[in-house]
Amino acid sequence: MVKRASSDGESAPSPIDVHVGARIRLRRMALGMSQEKLGAALQLTFQQIQKYERGVNRVGASRLYDLCRIFDVGPDYFFEGLTDFEAKPRLRPSRGPADLSFTVAEEQVGLTDEPEPLPADQAELLAYFSRIIDPEVRRRVLDLVKSISATAA
Repeated sequence: MVKRASSDGESAPSPIDVHVGARIRLRRMALGMSQEKLGAALQLTFQQIQKYERGVNRVGASRLYDLCRIFDVGPDYFFEGLTDFEAKPRLRPSRGPADLSFTVAEEQVGLTDEPEPLPADQAELLAYFSRIIDPEVRRRVLDLVKSISATAA
Protein backbone atom coordinates (compact mmCIF):
# COMPACT_ATOMS: atom_id res chain seq x y z
CA MET A 1 0.00 0.00 0.00
CA VAL A 2 1.36 3.39 -0.98
CA LYS A 3 1.16 5.79 1.93
CA ARG A 4 2.96 9.00 2.62
CA ALA A 5 3.97 10.34 5.99
CA SER A 6 1.85 13.25 7.15
CA SER A 7 3.03 16.14 9.30
CA ASP A 8 1.93 14.39 12.50
CA GLY A 9 4.00 11.30 11.71
CA GLU A 10 1.07 9.07 10.72
CA SER A 11 0.67 7.66 7.24
CA ALA A 12 -1.58 9.60 4.89
CA PRO A 13 -3.90 7.68 2.57
CA SER A 14 -2.80 6.97 -0.97
CA PRO A 15 -4.19 9.54 -3.41
CA ILE A 16 -5.63 6.66 -5.44
CA ASP A 17 -7.58 5.41 -2.40
CA VAL A 18 -8.82 8.96 -1.82
CA HIS A 19 -9.93 9.20 -5.47
CA VAL A 20 -11.76 5.85 -5.35
CA GLY A 21 -13.46 6.95 -2.12
CA ALA A 22 -14.56 10.21 -3.69
CA ARG A 23 -16.05 8.27 -6.61
CA ILE A 24 -17.93 6.03 -4.15
CA ARG A 25 -19.36 9.13 -2.47
CA LEU A 26 -20.27 10.74 -5.80
CA ARG A 27 -22.15 7.66 -7.03
CA ARG A 28 -23.87 7.09 -3.69
CA MET A 29 -25.09 10.68 -3.65
CA ALA A 30 -26.11 10.56 -7.32
CA LEU A 31 -28.34 7.61 -6.48
CA GLY A 32 -29.77 9.41 -3.44
CA MET A 33 -28.44 6.67 -1.17
CA SER A 34 -27.45 7.31 2.44
CA GLN A 35 -24.26 5.96 3.99
CA GLU A 36 -26.45 3.82 6.23
CA LYS A 37 -28.29 2.28 3.26
CA LEU A 38 -25.05 1.54 1.41
CA GLY A 39 -23.56 0.10 4.60
CA ALA A 40 -26.58 -2.17 5.03
CA ALA A 41 -26.27 -3.38 1.41
CA LEU A 42 -22.59 -4.20 2.05
CA GLN A 43 -23.22 -5.48 5.62
CA LEU A 44 -21.04 -2.70 7.03
CA THR A 45 -21.55 0.22 9.38
CA PHE A 46 -21.97 3.73 8.03
CA GLN A 47 -18.67 4.56 9.76
CA GLN A 48 -16.90 2.06 7.51
CA ILE A 49 -18.51 3.70 4.47
CA GLN A 50 -17.22 7.06 5.74
CA LYS A 51 -13.71 5.62 5.96
CA TYR A 52 -13.95 4.28 2.39
CA GLU A 53 -15.23 7.63 1.12
CA ARG A 54 -12.38 9.54 2.76
CA GLY A 55 -9.81 7.06 1.48
CA VAL A 56 -8.73 6.20 5.02
CA ASN A 57 -9.52 2.52 4.43
CA ARG A 58 -8.63 0.86 1.15
CA VAL A 59 -11.42 -0.81 -0.84
CA GLY A 60 -10.53 -4.43 -1.58
CA ALA A 61 -11.28 -6.22 -4.85
CA SER A 62 -14.28 -8.17 -3.54
CA ARG A 63 -15.76 -5.02 -1.98
CA LEU A 64 -15.17 -3.12 -5.23
CA TYR A 65 -17.06 -5.89 -7.03
CA ASP A 66 -19.97 -5.53 -4.59
CA LEU A 67 -19.98 -1.76 -5.13
CA CYS A 68 -20.08 -2.26 -8.91
CA ARG A 69 -23.11 -4.51 -8.49
CA ILE A 70 -24.93 -2.14 -6.10
CA PHE A 71 -24.12 1.00 -8.10
CA ASP A 72 -24.65 -0.68 -11.50
CA VAL A 73 -21.29 0.52 -12.83
CA GLY A 74 -18.15 -1.14 -14.14
CA PRO A 75 -14.91 -1.13 -12.15
CA ASP A 76 -13.50 1.56 -14.44
CA TYR A 77 -16.04 4.02 -12.98
CA PHE A 78 -14.02 4.23 -9.76
CA PHE A 79 -10.84 5.19 -11.63
CA GLU A 80 -12.32 7.74 -14.05
CA GLY A 81 -10.62 11.08 -13.78
CA LEU A 82 -7.19 9.80 -12.83
CA THR A 83 -4.68 11.75 -14.88
CA ASP A 84 -2.62 9.55 -17.21
CA PHE A 85 -4.53 6.48 -16.03
CA GLU A 86 -4.48 4.93 -19.51
CA ALA A 87 -0.70 5.14 -19.52
CA LYS A 88 0.69 2.60 -17.11
CA PRO A 89 2.18 4.22 -14.02
CA ARG A 90 5.83 3.48 -13.52
CA LEU A 91 6.32 0.62 -11.11
CA ARG A 92 9.60 -0.08 -9.42
CA PRO A 93 10.58 -2.71 -6.88
CA SER A 94 11.10 -1.16 -3.47
CA ARG A 95 13.93 -3.41 -2.26
CA GLY A 96 15.09 -5.66 -5.06
CA PRO A 97 14.04 -9.03 -6.51
CA ALA A 98 13.40 -10.78 -3.18
CA ASP A 99 10.80 -8.19 -2.15
CA LEU A 100 8.02 -8.12 -4.75
CA SER A 101 6.15 -5.16 -3.29
CA PHE A 102 5.90 -2.23 -5.69
CA THR A 103 5.32 1.46 -5.19
CA VAL A 104 3.39 3.66 -7.61
CA ALA A 105 4.96 6.92 -8.71
CA GLU A 106 2.11 9.11 -7.47
CA GLU A 107 3.14 12.06 -9.58
CA GLN A 108 2.27 9.92 -12.61
CA VAL A 109 -1.43 9.81 -11.71
CA GLY A 110 -1.73 13.52 -10.93
CA LEU A 111 -3.89 13.39 -7.82
CA THR A 112 -4.38 15.90 -5.06
CA ASP A 113 -4.37 14.86 -1.42
CA GLU A 114 -8.02 15.67 -0.73
CA PRO A 115 -11.06 15.19 -2.96
CA GLU A 116 -13.08 18.32 -3.62
CA PRO A 117 -16.40 18.04 -1.79
CA LEU A 118 -19.39 18.23 -4.09
CA PRO A 119 -21.50 21.31 -3.26
CA ALA A 120 -25.01 20.42 -2.10
CA ASP A 121 -26.75 21.99 -5.11
CA GLN A 122 -24.54 20.04 -7.54
CA ALA A 123 -25.12 16.81 -5.63
CA GLU A 124 -28.87 17.42 -5.72
CA LEU A 125 -28.80 18.17 -9.46
CA LEU A 126 -26.76 15.02 -10.08
CA ALA A 127 -29.13 12.92 -7.97
CA TYR A 128 -32.21 14.12 -9.87
CA PHE A 129 -30.48 13.88 -13.26
CA SER A 130 -29.47 10.26 -12.59
CA ARG A 131 -33.15 9.39 -12.05
CA ILE A 132 -34.11 10.45 -15.59
CA ILE A 133 -34.60 7.18 -17.46
CA ASP A 134 -35.37 8.40 -20.99
CA PRO A 135 -32.06 9.01 -22.85
CA GLU A 136 -33.66 11.69 -25.04
CA VAL A 137 -34.86 13.63 -22.01
CA ARG A 138 -31.40 13.29 -20.40
CA ARG A 139 -29.80 14.66 -23.58
CA ARG A 140 -32.24 17.61 -23.65
CA VAL A 141 -31.60 18.44 -19.99
CA LEU A 142 -27.86 18.31 -20.62
CA ASP A 143 -28.26 20.57 -23.67
CA LEU A 144 -30.32 23.00 -21.56
CA VAL A 145 -27.70 23.13 -18.80
CA LYS A 146 -24.94 23.64 -21.40
CA SER A 147 -26.82 26.51 -23.04
CA ILE A 148 -27.56 28.17 -19.70
CA SER A 149 -23.95 27.90 -18.58
CA ALA A 150 -22.72 29.32 -21.91
CA THR A 151 -24.95 32.39 -21.59
CA ALA A 152 -24.00 32.90 -17.93
CA ALA A 153 -20.29 33.01 -18.76
